[in-house]
Amino acid sequence: MSLTGSILEGNRLALARLLTQAENDSLEGRAALAELFQHTGKAHLIGVTGAPGTGKSSLVNQLALYYRKNADKKIAIVAVDPSSPFTGGAVLGDRVRMRDLSGDNSVFIRSMASRGSLGGIARKTASLVQIFDAAGYEIIIIETVGAGQSEVDVARLAHTTIVVEAPGLGDEIQAIKAGILEIADILVINKADRPGVENTERALRSTLELAHPTKRVVRHHGQSMSVSAPPTDSPMWIPSVIKTVATEGKGIDELAASIAKHVEYLQKSGDWEARDRARLGSEMEILLREALMDRFRENILPQKYDEMIENVINRNISPYEAVASLLNGKQT
Repeated sequence: MSLTGSILEGNRLALARLLTQAENDSLEGRAALAELFQHTGKAHLIGVTGAPGTGKSSLVNQLALYYRKNADKKIAIVAVDPSSPFTGGAVLGDRVRMRDLSGDNSVFIRSMASRGSLGGIARKTASLVQIFDAAGYEIIIIETVGAGQSEVDVARLAHTTIVVEAPGLGDEIQAIKAGILEIADILVINKADRPGVENTERALRSTLELAHPTKRVVRHHGQSMSVSAPPTDSPMWIPSVIKTVATEGKGIDELAASIAKHVEYLQKSGDWEARDRARLGSEMEILLREALMDRFRENILPQKYDEMIENVINRNISPYEAVASLLNGKQT
């Protein structure tokens, strides 16, 4: 049986193999992705983002346990870890916090290194998500690195974006600065048993009131997404604020209920299809940009490129003029 056939049959070993090939961008991996693409588009993609120390991994662990126990869903978790500056690999710290899920064949946890990518997710995260989708995983949770102020890219990938905050860290101000609150479909205040939870909740609710309704909808997927706002006669989604203590499983039922309400809203408003269209369009743009850059480098002599950089460094030519000259094939 072919690799893709084995994955569609539920072979976990074949799935793990293809995930590695896709992350390494191998030719075999690209071919398998193309074959599997027609089987995608069914999973609910949940993005979980927030600053380090807010308890994202513990929250994801509890959320996955909830769906396994109460909904019998197949769950895939893509945990993006910071790359090691020495080996380039992932620390795999998220797996330590998700030991409760070990041994469950209906749960697949995949850690991947960010490999220097900004935005909280790795460059090949979308490919891994598509593979899980085709393999029949009904809920795919994408947990971001936790860089703090560069994690809005997860909204390009997810149907439902959960932003996790914690009291006492000053992160509500950081979130306001970074625009992270504008991508939130659901706000979670984790570690709600800590002092200062009331102040954090008050600050977040005040910010949401200021941002609602027009700013969030237009900017939800970022400027590059070109996502149209819902029609003016359609209901607006107001992000809920949920308090949890993930290490004790408190507030997880309320969080799951809020996620279910958001799914219902997406389907009734037509925003589910709009987000899928925006996500796939954004992925195409990224792939096209990479392909054009690769083709450009193949068709230009390295010596000429280096000479152009030297001219820019010596202020003989501006970067804009250098690019125009390279594209036109002119010598300087």
